[in-house]
Amino acid sequence: MCWATIRLLSRVVVKRLGAWIYKTRTVYDDILFSVIEKYLLPYAYLFINYQIIQQLNMHPRVRKILFVAIAVITTFYLVRLINHTIQLAINGYMRKRNESEERIRQLTGVLIVIKALIWIIGLISLLGNLGYDVRTFIAGLGVGGIAIALAAQTILGDLFSYFVIFFDKPFEIGDFITTPSASGIIEQIGIKTTRLRSLDGQQLVMSNTDLTRSTIHNYKRLEKRRVLFTLQVVYSTSKDLLQQIPGIVKDIITAQESTTFDRAHLSSLGASSINFEVVYIVDSADFGKYMDTQQSVLINIVEVFADRGIEFAFPTQTLVIDKLSDQLEQIQKTTDKNGRSAINDENR
Repeated sequence: MCWATIRLLSRVVVKRLGAWIYKTRTVYDDILFSVIEKYLLPYAYLFINYQIIQQLNMHPRVRKILFVAIAVITTFYLVRLINHTIQLAINGYMRKRNESEERIRQLTGVLIVIKALIWIIGLISLLGNLGYDVRTFIAGLGVGGIAIALAAQTILGDLFSYFVIFFDKPFEIGDFITTPSASGIIEQIGIKTTRLRSLDGQQLVMSNTDLTRSTIHNYKRLEKRRVLFTLQVVYSTSKDLLQQIPGIVKDIITAQESTTFDRAHLSSLGASSINFEVVYIVDSADFGKYMDTQQSVLINIVEVFADRGIEFAFPTQTLVIDKLSDQLEQIQKTTDKNGRSAINDENR
């Protein structure tokens, strides 16, 4: 009678209830219905059949085998139900925070560890319900766990570094990062390693521990780019033109789109040039935009300087050779005198 009732509920009531639930806007009733349909109803069939079989007159050994079987099945469904619920809850929480699909896919590594722990707990509980002394087993797991931890320090270190990367989010898939040893776009974040694609197309595989221990420059999160460059003009430039250069550069930079002028000053007197230091901000993280802006600024500076008669300086050196010329002339005279003396001696 119970079995027939369950069949009737699954065919009529559950189907109609499912059609109504899927039309609602909330997702919680959808999750509950999927859990009932996927786990509770199949287990209910098995449990009812077990109760019916228990009414039969069976050998004690057969009855014990059936008890072990239903205990294993119950543990199997319970563990899967818990794991499924945890996964749905975490995914729902991530989507509620508007996390990206890439971030949600990264949960695979975390969920594998959590599910493995739940399976171990379920196995220990099953053995305890079957009458086995699990204290020795738990103690053995403790000793074995210590031995495994000592033998796999590197792997565990990468695993904990994976948790650091996941929760702290120093970078995400698609970000361009640089480290002291490598640079590239993040393609995959695994439990042990992270894969990057370098600018020349190579795939770089780095351990999570190395990444978390190094200084990471994440250029995707760069909101602005600060540009600093130096202009060098010759010493023959007049005072009036030197005073005009900061204003000329400011006008050129402010004429560009998405730029903020910071400063332009005569910064130093070099060995062969008068140096101006210029700083401005490109209000964009795009590297192509930054290069286009810098190129336009430099071309305009060259054109305006040429129109104003301002000359750029080149590395030069001025040698004072007056005294050196006198010394060379004296040496030449001495050489000529000595040469003539030697010729006269030979003629004698």
